Amino acid sequence: MPDRPSQPPALATPPSPAPEGQPERRASSDAPAAPDAPTVLVVDDEPANVASLEKIFQREGMRVLPAQSAKEALELVRTHRVQVVLTDLMMPGVSGHELLRAVKQLAPDIEVVVMTAYGTVETAVQAMREGAYDFVEKPLKRMTIVKAVRKAAERHKLLAENRSLRLELKNLTHREIVGSSPALRRVLEIANQAAPSNATVLVLGDSGTGKELLARYIHERSARAAAPFVAVNCAAIPETILEAELFGHERGAFTGAFARREGRFAKAHGGTLVLDEIGELTPSVQVKLLRVLQEGEYEPLGGDTVRADVRVLAATNKDLQAEVAAGRFREDLYYRLNVIAITAPPLRARREDIPLLVDHFLGIYCAKNRRPRLTAPREVLEVLAAYRWPGNVRELENAIERAVVLCRAERLSVDDLPEAIRATESAEPESLTFAVGTPLEEVERRLIRETLRHARGDKSVAAQLLGISTRTVYRKLAEMGEVE
Repeated sequence: MPDRPSQPPALATPPSPAPEGQPERRASSDAPAAPDAPTVLVVDDEPANVASLEKIFQREGMRVLPAQSAKEALELVRTHRVQVVLTDLMMPGVSGHELLRAVKQLAPDIEVVVMTAYGTVETAVQAMREGAYDFVEKPLKRMTIVKAVRKAAERHKLLAENRSLRLELKNLTHREIVGSSPALRRVLEIANQAAPSNATVLVLGDSGTGKELLARYIHERSARAAAPFVAVNCAAIPETILEAELFGHERGAFTGAFARREGRFAKAHGGTLVLDEIGELTPSVQVKLLRVLQEGEYEPLGGDTVRADVRVLAATNKDLQAEVAAGRFREDLYYRLNVIAITAPPLRARREDIPLLVDHFLGIYCAKNRRPRLTAPREVLEVLAAYRWPGNVRELENAIERAVVLCRAERLSVDDLPEAIRATESAEPESLTFAVGTPLEEVERRLIRETLRHARGDKSVAAQLLGISTRTVYRKLAEMGEVE
């Protein structure tokens, strides 16, 4: 390494101290920095240069931390919030290059601007490769150095804001299962038992009940939690490309296949693949899926056999047994998928969870729409509890999002809800009277029939009203010869 040439200070030297016995004056531009002002760590073994740079950046409204060695600089990085490090490259002991690498290991988000008297392309390229944001040549020019440091500070701020927004978006979009009703607890108990295994799970339930959410719950509690979670809606992909979308294809496998493409199975390698709306699979795809489940391998279109290290979770709102009977779904595939079956309960079967869900969605959409936290008074919750929720939790979520946007007060009102929900009738069940001496069997029969009529045929709701299990309702109906 060539000897460092002697040279005068790069910038104007700091002002001389005040005469003895008189207080030192500070320029009016040296006022305290603003709370959001960036902090610049200036590193140079020449005290005059450090003093000059400190004065310049203070006048620009920045905070300045001076250091005359790499060791001192690293200690300041550890103990202070620094946005930009401005360092000389040629210093005795630990060089600027070594300091640059150490700073990037210690605090990768700090931007580093390097100063060098050796303005060669090789020096600049080396510094940039090691993570420097920019470099400036000595002798330094005030405008040049200020511009470089300001741009570095702006980049640091922009990246910090992006990280904050991504974290906020992640928190807003992260879904969790909310509720404590008996119906939900039974489902989660089965899910917790199934999660540690590699067994295929078939998640059943109406649209909007959170089948994919339940699948993610299983994945996050499995040994594959750190691996990819890939979900694909089989009904949303055209039949002509569904096979290629799932299993991938090689270049030239079919017209238009100009490049090789990985399928969803490859993307989920080591993790979990959720096949939503699996009842929509075409016969040819059903055959390939059966092979994956039986043999643990598949063939991309136009390619060779590939091992599949994937746990498959399937979901559907269809009656697959009826699809098998109708010849639209392979029976052997059905049994391969139906190792463990879990049914996501409809919202009408877990009405006691509605207040918790409302509070959860209010938190999400008030934050998303930059609104103060709203509350839902009792009269709103009563209307929501009386509604039948054909769209289940998804419909409730949409209703709360709408209410948050339209609400003009500090809490929701019934008028903020959709018309269909506001029009819900919450009439009490009709009373039944029986003559003294009516056989108990007849009383039970009439009570079950009237409760089912009031519940509009929903056996889960009827069971809740009667205080018995849904299975008991089915058994009683079978005894009455009224099973559908």
